[in-house]
Amino acid sequence: MKKLLFAGFTAMTLLATMAGCSSEADTVSENLSKSADNFQVQRKVVFFNGITDKYLLTIEGLCSLDASSEKKLTVTCKVGDSQYKKHYLGLSDNVSYFVEQTDAKFEDAYHYKVIFRPETIVPDIDLQTSKSK
Repeated sequence: MKKLLFAGFTAMTLLATMAGCSSEADTVSENLSKSADNFQVQRKVVFFNGITDKYLLTIEGLCSLDASSEKKLTVTCKVGDSQYKKHYLGLSDNVSYFVEQTDAKFEDAYHYKVIFRPETIVPDIDLQTSKSK
């Protein structure tokens, strides 16, 4: 039993130690990504043809990116108070993109961000009832 407890304690200590082994650059990069996903970072997204070197499209503003697909990029931008625009862009062998952060943003390497959105837990519900007479 003591061996089992010791093995469990050792495993937990090892996991805790490994979790704290991220570099300062990794922490800042993660914090910048979270800030951008919360529309706090000005970005410029440029789509270009890799063969002709011509720009096809430019999107600028407070934009969040979803590049989870190899053939599609989703760009969502905040354009006003509670107003957003979402763009779906197809990628091909000769069309690519790059993203530039146009403004510097202070991010603390020692500050960990957890963003809590109560509206995702308690959704806005539209209630319709019929009138009874």
